[in-house]
Amino acid sequence: MQRFNIIDSHCHIYPEKIAQKATDSTDKFYGIHHSPFHGTTEELLKQSEEAGIKRMVVQSVATTEKQVSSINHFIADEVKKHPDKFIGFGTLHPDSSAPEEDVKELISLGLSGVKLHPDIQNFKIDDYRCLKIYELCEKYHLPVLMHTGDSRYDNSNPNRLLPVMEIYTDLIVIGAHFGGYSLWEEASEKLAGLPNLYVDTCSSFFALDKKTALKIIKRYGTDKVIFATDFPMWRQEDELNYITSLGLSDEDLKKIFHDNIMKILNIQD
Repeated sequence: MQRFNIIDSHCHIYPEKIAQKATDSTDKFYGIHHSPFHGTTEELLKQSEEAGIKRMVVQSVATTEKQVSSINHFIADEVKKHPDKFIGFGTLHPDSSAPEEDVKELISLGLSGVKLHPDIQNFKIDDYRCLKIYELCEKYHLPVLMHTGDSRYDNSNPNRLLPVMEIYTDLIVIGAHFGGYSLWEEASEKLAGLPNLYVDTCSSFFALDKKTALKIIKRYGTDKVIFATDFPMWRQEDELNYITSLGLSDEDLKKIFHDNIMKILNIQD
């Protein structure tokens, strides 16, 4: 794996005093398994070193509008401590009374994008409350890492994302979980080909056989797929071993591991 400069583009980190509680809450929400880690910065740095991952996009999610500023300051502080390892995404909330102030603070903190989670934050992607967020992210060139898909709800499924992508044509969205958690193939059939939509690979391989995973990657195109693990939910080394076993060329893996996310963020090595 040393032949690649690998970036993990979807990692959650939490302050140590709440990390266990936050991870347990996520496990309970998805009902998958007990996460092997608690989501602390120290765990992520140690695991990435063992897996040979060079950099990580780190973020967290505000469940209320009052949490936005404190979470963004926490993420920014961790990035400042580890500038060669972390790229920070901030959080926003659709109930905020001052969304542009939130966005400007996020930018002033040096954060590079926005993470939204419609199911945990309890909004539909195309909810009118979110339109200002998309308008601002488009205006300030902030990519949005969006949790997408869940067969239990209708907050973040493809039918909710499509109209947003059609209206905000300069907004870059990274659809987590191949654009549709638990709806992987359906999502790829509906979303592939959208000009400004990328998808990440996290929290998907556990449920996909290799033939299906490869078909979904090819459907989106390797120019639009980004490697991600959803730390602390999965071991980075296991996710790397899975994707490198699919038979993709080194050229395609380089795009997925590194080039696509760097292009989105307009960052030079």
